[in-house]
Amino acid sequence: MMKLLGFRKPKVDFWFFVKVIVILAMLFFLVYPFSTLITRSFFSKKVDGMTFDNYATFFSKKYYLDALKNTLYITFFSSLTCLLVGAPMAYLMTRYNIFGKKIIYVCIILALMSPPFIGAYSWILLFGRAGFVTKLFASIGIKTPTIYGPGGIILVFTLHLYPYVYLYVSGALSSIDSSLEEAGENLGSSKIRRLFTVTLPVVMPSILAGVVMVFMTSLADFGTPMLLGEGKTRVLPVLVYDAYMSEIGGDANMASTLSVIVVACSLSVLLLQKYYVARKNYAMTSLRPPKVVELRGWKRFLVTLPVAIVAFLGLLPQLTVVISSFIRTDFTGFIGGFTLENYEKILSRLKTNITNTYYFSAVAIVFIVIFGMLISYILVRKRGKVASIMDLLVMFPYVIPGSVLGVCLIVAFNRRPIILTGTAAIMIVSYVVRKLPYTVRSGSAFLYQMDVSVEEASVSLGISPMKTFFKVVARLMLPGILSGAILSWITCINELSSSIMLYSGKTSTISVAIYQEVMRMSDGTAAALASVLTLTTVLSLLIFLRLSKGKVSII
Repeated sequence: MMKLLGFRKPKVDFWFFVKVIVILAMLFFLVYPFSTLITRSFFSKKVDGMTFDNYATFFSKKYYLDALKNTLYITFFSSLTCLLVGAPMAYLMTRYNIFGKKIIYVCIILALMSPPFIGAYSWILLFGRAGFVTKLFASIGIKTPTIYGPGGIILVFTLHLYPYVYLYVSGALSSIDSSLEEAGENLGSSKIRRLFTVTLPVVMPSILAGVVMVFMTSLADFGTPMLLGEGKTRVLPVLVYDAYMSEIGGDANMASTLSVIVVACSLSVLLLQKYYVARKNYAMTSLRPPKVVELRGWKRFLVTLPVAIVAFLGLLPQLTVVISSFIRTDFTGFIGGFTLENYEKILSRLKTNITNTYYFSAVAIVFIVIFGMLISYILVRKRGKVASIMDLLVMFPYVIPGSVLGVCLIVAFNRRPIILTGTAAIMIVSYVVRKLPYTVRSGSAFLYQMDVSVEEASVSLGISPMKTFFKVVARLMLPGILSGAILSWITCINELSSSIMLYSGKTSTISVAIYQEVMRMSDGTAAALASVLTLTTVLSLLIFLRLSKGKVSII
């Protein structure tokens, strides 16, 4: 009967149960919370039953429309500036013998891995009203531009997110077939014309992918606009937080509506990018990758200079917080003089936040590694409709901002029979759901390079497929999985957007504590906490680069 209807009886084996467990887990912790969020957005405190009242309020009130306008304005120009910075850097780094190329590459990755709200805090320390640079210029009668408002937010996003464009474009430029550019040159095209008519159109999918990553990341960010907006430049993620955490009684229904609108913006941009790329064919052979042009003397210096300046500016926030963490402070701010008091304070007063950060992230990483390894294998070796659905579910968190995921989990698990709000479990769940794609992606990339004959040989010797996976495949996958896990670890310890929504007094993390200390004007302890995150990020990144050996993409 099942054959007549076109269905095949599923093969009940180890991988069948893995598929069932993974899909049920994603349905319970992702689909159910998000569907609950959508449902809640159609209810209002003012009206009984289902209604469009929240959406009508959003599109009729200037307060909300201004936030939407600010959000789109900031994300658009952040994407544009990242393109203008990242793409030229990628071209120079891939085509010329830049001085200290490896060091510059590490600086670029560090800029990406550092949370943007630390960048915002660092620029406040430098160019805020009482910032070091502001005071220095004021002493000689020069007034510096304000770091607050849309311009400052765009600056922070640009210096933090341009590596997305750089990484995508540099990867594409390194693999482009040089015969395409040579053909244009033989037809009489100048280098500039060849760049715009041959090179850039060929790598356009990578350019768009990098720009979309910048757009979605800046759209999802909560900390930077909260710190630099000063309550005047409001954006949608901040409104989601305000709507739920309002002092006069949170409105979960309005927060849900705002969350749905944020996700709709992300999905729209992602679909537009896919539609544009699908319209053209970008396929080519990569038999002859381009050669690096060897420059000498002042020409090499001039090519290196702009790249080095941008890389240094991207790294400046981390350097600023580390130096600031050793400066003495009082209730007025930094007062000068070397001290270790800031570290003594965080170890005595904020020890729980530090412990929670590493504990929650470590537990999350265990689940991420296990699920990432199993899901990667299914996506690559067990292709089919179920695998496609699983791929869609796993990658969906890319589109959901952290604050929105936080609201999803709160709305779904804030009532019986399952109450998780305020617990460590809900923090760990948010980390696993949000960071799993990193490990799945790196594991899948590693599996594509692994010859299937290795596991076939094991099975042919009488070893069961399950034992073959754990004894052979899992061991071979380990470098790729660990590389992705380290990236997941870095983003877990730096996570703010979802943590700020989900934490309680007992489950607060370092990121939440930094945000709170900045709000309290406790600059010394905030800098010390940020330095702890920076040091952990640097060490984790070095481990990633050692394990991956350039074989696994950072994104």
